[in-house]
Amino acid sequence: MIRLERVYKDFSGRAALVNVNLTVPRGCLYGLIGPGAAGKTLILKTISGLLQPDAGGVFVDGQDVSRLQGEALAAHRCRIGMQFQNNALFDFMTVADNIAFPLRRLLSLSDDQVRERVRERLERVALPGFEDRLPGGLSGGQKRRIGIARATITGAPLILYDEPAAGLDPVSSLRIFELLRAEQQAAHTTVVMVSSDIDRLLRVTDRVGLMHQGELVFDGATSEARESTNPVVRQFLRGLPNGPL
Repeated sequence: MIRLERVYKDFSGRAALVNVNLTVPRGCLYGLIGPGAAGKTLILKTISGLLQPDAGGVFVDGQDVSRLQGEALAAHRCRIGMQFQNNALFDFMTVADNIAFPLRRLLSLSDDQVRERVRERLERVALPGFEDRLPGGLSGGQKRRIGIARATITGAPLILYDEPAAGLDPVSSLRIFELLRAEQQAAHTTVVMVSSDIDRLLRVTDRVGLMHQGELVFDGATSEARESTNPVVRQFLRGLPNGPL
């Protein structure tokens, strides 16, 4: 389970996260939505330990990540798979080497075991036989799938996705979200996902949180978000032209 308690972060006198309280149950697919620069990616960074809050606590399975250092922090990160917003693929590496990168850093496996895991992941993301290709020859959707394969290859119990469908057409975006849901259900992982593709995100999430100006203004079941009377939530989900945003 993930729990943020009154998390506060300030950058040069500007509050970026304001007393955020958030709970993600184990095995939940949680979506974080909101306008740009609302603090969504910062939440992912605090969960992963890439960013320490100025105040408050970030608890993952009861452990306060915000207080970890050295080997303890490294061990925490080993239990997390993450897909970055820009995919962060190494252009000089083949698809197989990109996907295998976290395996070789974190686990002691034979070359045959690594190859088998890479093959299995490529089949799961519907890209069999792509091992020897280079990222430069892939489409945007294919790169996203490779990023998903790399994020999930270690079998980490917690997966963080930052804009997994950014820049894709609606059909490709829906396929990515359906793939993420299928992966999450198959592995029983806990997933926190940031996305601006609201319509398709809400089709697959169990719970959703809406960030606005550094504050979490809504946290609840996806069905509750759709029916919320909160004016900020209603405006954001329905795309109304006027209001508090």
